[in-house]
Amino acid sequence: MHRTPVWAALALVAAVLLGCSGSSSTDSVEAPPPRENPPVGPPLVPPNGEPYADNFFENPGVNPFIDTADDAMSTFALDVDTASYAVARRYLSDGNLPDRDSVRVEEFVNAFPTGQDGPATDAFAVRVDGGPSPFVQNERYTMARVTVASRAMARDERPDAALTFVIDVSGSMEMEGRLELVKRSLERLLVELRPTDTVAIVVYGTDARVILHPTPVVEADQITLAIRQLRPEGSTNAEAGLVLGYEVARAAFRPGGVNRVILASDGVANVGNTGADAILRQIRDEAAAGITLLTLGVGMGNFNDVLMERLANDGDGFYAYVDTIDEAERLFGTELTSTLVTIALDAKIQVEFDPTAVERYRLIGFENRAVDDDRFRDDTVDAGAIGAGHQVTALYELLLTDGGAGPLGTVHLRWTDPATGEAEELRQPFAADALASSYSETDPHFQLATTVAAFGEVLRGSIWAQGYSLDDVAVHAATLGDRLGDSSVAELADLTRRAAALAGVDE
Repeated sequence: MHRTPVWAALALVAAVLLGCSGSSSTDSVEAPPPRENPPVGPPLVPPNGEPYADNFFENPGVNPFIDTADDAMSTFALDVDTASYAVARRYLSDGNLPDRDSVRVEEFVNAFPTGQDGPATDAFAVRVDGGPSPFVQNERYTMARVTVASRAMARDERPDAALTFVIDVSGSMEMEGRLELVKRSLERLLVELRPTDTVAIVVYGTDARVILHPTPVVEADQITLAIRQLRPEGSTNAEAGLVLGYEVARAAFRPGGVNRVILASDGVANVGNTGADAILRQIRDEAAAGITLLTLGVGMGNFNDVLMERLANDGDGFYAYVDTIDEAERLFGTELTSTLVTIALDAKIQVEFDPTAVERYRLIGFENRAVDDDRFRDDTVDAGAIGAGHQVTALYELLLTDGGAGPLGTVHLRWTDPATGEAEELRQPFAADALASSYSETDPHFQLATTVAAFGEVLRGSIWAQGYSLDDVAVHAATLGDRLGDSSVAELADLTRRAAALAGVDE
């Protein structure tokens, strides 16, 4: 398995991210007759010699324990990405343990339901709960779960959307049927869109071109025809695709509506020499003007996770990974359309612990989303974008003082309202009575979150996971799968069993 140190991964982003614009055309290409898409089978080991060669991940490290007397504040940007969990599932489905550097624990946790409802009218609701857990240092420690839920928006409530798909059709997208999976995903999304939404499609290989100008979804047959004509071709000029994609998105811009570019790629970019800074600056400028970016990763082997995450972060969007048609169904059939509307920009959390009640704490995950405490109210800090109906979970491992009763701390949530440009802030105190006295008394979804986090901690080789094993995680996952009756939890139970078996072989 290929691992890349931080400096090399960042250098890679700068080196491969995009180059000369190439040629482009705004004329639609005549499509061949419709055809049935071939079925997308189970994932295959990439046929490029060594399994998983040329994957690029960045290791963000593991958060330490902090003595509250030294620093009582924990500050980080919210993150709704889920790609890391889907990448791990792909590894395990192929019979391999995930690359440790690919594991971002918060993305594992955020891939699962929280059991919480969003607020009816306010932008956000914050809840803190928790209690003892089998996945802590010892019996003196406990865990707290901070759940942030944004207000959901009904399909007929959201404004019209102008979606511009920028699709990688380079030669690498032929591997494993990557492009076919993207095409199936887009066709699934069409079913969920409204007739007044518009879809445009830009493709890029050696160069970039428009194959579908902004078209109302009421003309779904024309959109489907454009999707089905896509074929792998040429090299990978990602910059040309994104530059042209944003040009089309600006032409289709709907004031007061949803304006989003959706990049579907394996993250490879091997043509061009302009460098990363120019295109990343454009992506940030476009996001500030109201056009956000969602990145959709596909494929394994010759896959650039670092690039896909960076693009989404700079574009005020989120990063997802599709490994199966079932994941495409989940993402495009239920999640994407319900979260299209961005309700918060630069969303940050600051948890302030009471040193008289909390002796030590550790934030589990969010290592690459850290924000300096004194910049929490600095609204120029680039932080997370949250859509309607999104939910984010953060877990803390705590060592309470002997007198750890009463107030434990306060959660501060700050964000910018994209409609007004004004900063807003929510304050939610929490006390010791928010934590149950025994694990059996905790909310089942809290148990799920701690189990998923433990899964990620073991997979990434965290020093704080030495007290339990993948076998322990598998036992708890199986129990929760039976209790919650959720297909995603049943899948988790299967994946933890596979991981435990693979780890046993490696030992």
